[in-house]
Amino acid sequence: MTTSHPLSTQLTLRQTSTIITPEGASEHEEILAIETPYTIALNDETIGSSMVLPIGLEEFGAGFLFGQGYIKKPEEIKEIFVCPEGRIAVYADVENTAPKEVIITSGCGGTGKISKEMLEGAFEPLQECTITFPEIGAFIRQSLQSSPLGPQTHCIHGCGLWQDGRLQVFFEDVGRHNAVDKVLGAILLRRASSRSAIYTTGRLTSDMVLKCARIGIPIIMSRTAPSSLGLAIARRAGATLIAYARPDRLNVFNAPERIIC
Repeated sequence: MTTSHPLSTQLTLRQTSTIITPEGASEHEEILAIETPYTIALNDETIGSSMVLPIGLEEFGAGFLFGQGYIKKPEEIKEIFVCPEGRIAVYADVENTAPKEVIITSGCGGTGKISKEMLEGAFEPLQECTITFPEIGAFIRQSLQSSPLGPQTHCIHGCGLWQDGRLQVFFEDVGRHNAVDKVLGAILLRRASSRSAIYTTGRLTSDMVLKCARIGIPIIMSRTAPSSLGLAIARRAGATLIAYARPDRLNVFNAPERIIC
């Protein structure tokens, strides 16, 4: 498998805002996250597009196509090229690149949709693992400390993967779905394993939980809340679903037996 990188990896820019209060107005320098449009193509057929933070783009391309139901396993992916003009070209050993019937979800930026076939049908057995309570604390802290972009811009979602006592990968994006897709792409590119726990700063809505469960991740954790359908999917798949995750507290909505106190 070969990949190429975009020419620019600038992630932020500085702008000036005017802060207005009852006491008057003053100028303030702000740091903004860069949001860039990218088109994703599979075997030279355009599949979709999204606004993304321009980092982890190979992983994003693979994860996006997984979420849309085109790529199902790592061995299907042959090459990925990230072109400077804003195109992620994925070449894979798949025959069908025709448009799929999709369901529009709560997401935005182009990744807020999933293929109908991904929602239907039985789940494959999850890759089994457990995680200790102290590990969860370390996982959350390391994820939140992995990049300054979140506190700098207040515009970024993060997503990490924990396995064998350490943070394996961590990605950020302007969209919560994009950040998760980058982690799923890392699994498809064999840079991480699904026998792990995933942590996201975004809500655990149906599509977020569904993609994680379909790739085999058994422990799905968020800093914030699940939706009713997100919980229903976790129950169907048998996944551990954790919300409001903090180093000293977890709200476990399903399958708490994978958490070792």
